[in-house]
Amino acid sequence: MGEYKELLKQIHNSLKKFSQETPAQTEGFMDLMKGVEKRGELSEKQKELIAVACAVISQCKWCIAFHVDAALKAGATRGEVLESAWMAVLMGGGPALMYAQCVLEALDEFGA
Repeated sequence: MGEYKELLKQIHNSLKKFSQETPAQTEGFMDLMKGVEKRGELSEKQKELIAVACAVISQCKWCIAFHVDAALKAGATRGEVLESAWMAVLMGGGPALMYAQCVLEALDEFGA
């Protein structure tokens, strides 16, 4: 299993454990996530592309794995995901560029 698929597995395992040990907090976060992610003025794909950029700026490999995968599942192309990563680099400079490498790796691993 590749690094980014492993990170997705870690996310799912952690969320399961959090839901068992702190169900109210986990449910509250999941409700927030569902409310924010549902289609509104922006499509699911647009929101996931924004999330990819935020993940790069936040320097979070778990978030990069989760949102690159979700963006691809929402119909984003490799080019669109990379363009969103470059928006993060524009705003975040060199450190963001270092984490944009993770987007490239995740795209390759997820077959995009």
